[in-house]
Amino acid sequence: MRNGGLLGLAGVLALVVACSGGVVPNPGGRAPLAAETQTDAPGPIVSMPVPVARPLPATNAAPARLRAEVDRLIAGFPGKAGAAIRAVDDGWTVQRGGALSMPQQSVSKLWVALTVLSQRDAGKLRLDDPVLVTTNDLTLFHQPIASLVRGEGYQTTVMGLLTRALTQSDNTANDRLLTLVGGPSAVRAFIAEHQLGAIRFGPGERLLQSGTAGLTWNQSMAMGRGFEAARARLSPQVRAAAMQRYIDNPPDGAAPLAIADALARLARGDLLSETSTRVMLDTMGASITGRARLRAALPAGWKIAHKTGTGQELAGRNAGFNDVGLLTAPDGKRYAVAVMIGDTRAPMRERQQLIQNVAAALTGGRAGASVGEDASDG
Repeated sequence: MRNGGLLGLAGVLALVVACSGGVVPNPGGRAPLAAETQTDAPGPIVSMPVPVARPLPATNAAPARLRAEVDRLIAGFPGKAGAAIRAVDDGWTVQRGGALSMPQQSVSKLWVALTVLSQRDAGKLRLDDPVLVTTNDLTLFHQPIASLVRGEGYQTTVMGLLTRALTQSDNTANDRLLTLVGGPSAVRAFIAEHQLGAIRFGPGERLLQSGTAGLTWNQSMAMGRGFEAARARLSPQVRAAAMQRYIDNPPDGAAPLAIADALARLARGDLLSETSTRVMLDTMGASITGRARLRAALPAGWKIAHKTGTGQELAGRNAGFNDVGLLTAPDGKRYAVAVMIGDTRAPMRERQQLIQNVAAALTGGRAGASVGEDASDG
């Protein structure tokens, strides 16, 4: 699937079977049947050797036309925005506003997933480990898994949650994984250990979103549209002040350059074992969110593995509208791309077009395609 020998999803599942003691991880989310488990299986092989990363050529020969176009696009956007493109195989970087710290929103699900897979590589968990999701785990906004949580809870697996978090941007699936790996401190430790740079990780979806709105979280807000109802009762002044505090100092802030660099290192096998790298990228490649962002500007033959992020809006002001990912050209060359909008009053269509235009400048694709996108696509 990717330059450097990354396999398709079928190959990934076969490798994961080999690395999980013979039990097939279950992306669909159901608990494995008794006949599918092997209680007498030998201890799991949790990691495969990672090929030595090929040093990137020391070059500053970024395409001049691409550099000029990214400069023009970011400079002309009405709001705080940044973009970074890092050529994984050729070594050059193009950026404008790449050092600005901007809200990640659901882009931060990447760091939870990487922490999960890092713990898998260390033998601390397996992708087919069972996980129970209860009403106490429910969060807010986009959480399709909530409809499955009944009675004593919904039984799934680590891989089931990982798939939902990365492909559907399911907030509850992601926060359940966050609890599983040890909370925000574990994710921050992964970021620090791997020296990912200017990437912050917030307190989890419930506290992040309630703080942005000016609310104190109560678990009753997770039921139905409880959060939206509580937020609607706040005065406009309280909400505006809370959003301003978030924009000024986002606890989940990150720089596009740091994210692009992390994605490039992931692609080169610097962060995870070979098998876990393949699982991560192929799961990102199955994402169904952001139909009108990076994906909309890809010509035929290009592939994408990505993660979107969408923040709250108040009186036409948006705090966080992003798409980051690994784009692979037909010739196999890979490009880590991060386009982030931290604060703007531009309508969603203009935000989508900025992201599309940056991608089109790289790929030669056609931006401006009219593609529907749900507000929850992030």
